[in-house]
Amino acid sequence: MARYTGAVCRLCRREGQKLFLKGERCYTGKCAISRRGYAPGQHGQARNKKASEYGKQLRTKQYAKRYYGVLEGQFYHYYEKAAKMQGVTGENLLGLLESRLDNVIYRLGFASSRAQARQLVTQGHFTVNGRKVNIPSYLTKAGEVVAMKEGSRSLDSLKGIVEANSNRPVPKWLDLNREALEAKIVAFPAREDIDLPIEETLIVELYSK
Repeated sequence: MARYTGAVCRLCRREGQKLFLKGERCYTGKCAISRRGYAPGQHGQARNKKASEYGKQLRTKQYAKRYYGVLEGQFYHYYEKAAKMQGVTGENLLGLLESRLDNVIYRLGFASSRAQARQLVTQGHFTVNGRKVNIPSYLTKAGEVVAMKEGSRSLDSLKGIVEANSNRPVPKWLDLNREALEAKIVAFPAREDIDLPIEETLIVELYSK
C-alpha cells in the first residue's frame, strides 16, 4: 500500500499545526513547528493570502487525514461510512478515525506515535478480545478488549515505550488497566473526547459538493 515516506515534519509545517507524528520529539523544543513555524518550500515564509472557503475546507481535510495517518481513499471511505450512520456526519467521521486500532494503541500510551502504533500492530503485538489482530485500520467497537500480547509484555523495547508514555492522559471512552496492559472500549468516541482542533463540518461541506 502506498504511504507518505518523506519528512513528516514538513507535513506539520504545511498544516501550521502539530500533527504529533514523531512522538516525544513533538513535545520538545526540537519540534519543527517550534523552530520553523512556516510552510516548507521556497515561498514558505511569504505572507499567506486569505484562504478561500474551499481552501479552508481542503486544509481541514488534509489536516485530519495526516493527523490520523490515512490515505485519501481510506479517508473518503470513512466519510461515506459516517454519512450512513445515525447522528452528525462530521462527528461520526472523527469517531471512526479514533476507533482505528492503531489510534487506540497510541491513545493508550502503548506507542509514542500513530506511525509507531501501526508498526507494532502490524508486527502482531496486540490482541482484540484475546485474538491477534495485525490490521492497523481495524475498527474497534464498544465492549471489545484491546491488550498487549503476553509474549510482547516482556520485551524491553515495549516496556520502555509504555513507561515513557505512562503520564499521557487516556480519553474517557477507553478504560485502561495499566498493570494488565489492556483496555476496554467503553463507548464510541464522542466529539468532546477528541482533542482535534478542527471544524469537522468543513470536511462534510467539502465532500458534499
